[in-house]
Amino acid sequence: MTQPLMPKATAVWLIEKTSLTFDQVADFVGMHPLEVQAIADGEVAQGIIGYDPVLNGQLSREEIARCEADPTARLQMAQNALPVPKTRGKGAKYTPVSKRNDRPDAIAWVLRHYPHMSDAAVGKLLGTTKETIAKVRDRTHWNSANIKPRDPVILGLCTQSDLNAAVAAAGERPAHLPPVPLSDAEETVA
Repeated sequence: MTQPLMPKATAVWLIEKTSLTFDQVADFVGMHPLEVQAIADGEVAQGIIGYDPVLNGQLSREEIARCEADPTARLQMAQNALPVPKTRGKGAKYTPVSKRNDRPDAIAWVLRHYPHMSDAAVGKLLGTTKETIAKVRDRTHWNSANIKPRDPVILGLCTQSDLNAAVAAAGERPAHLPPVPLSDAEETVA
């Protein structure tokens, strides 16, 4: 069960404004019943101002009334009518400054071993631009004399599974995997 916002302040409000049992309040706010009792006794949360869960849409008056009538009933959080915010995508991949000089080496390695991969796929895999990929390919990169093709997985610029997925999406199996054997029917057709 999700907890209400500001559980202690919500517990203070429920203790002051309702006749709910300590167990009901404790169950709703996710606290121990003894801690709720200590709040009621004034030993804990003395300076905390109560947070109204009804005003903020976490509870309804009817739900409180239902639970006040039945001490064994438990408060249920009100369903939120607000739409759930969309999660953002990963966005651009951050590469530490210490590894940025290794990126052209990784680009050269990928271009050498997987020439069929598009510039967009290489850019997404290694977190670089199409312009940089073109410069490495054409050997017009400012540091092209020092570029040595090195595996991006060993350099830590991508994972092996990311590389395999990019190669598979480009239409060829990764070099370290054996070719898929054809069935007899496929061999006669081919």
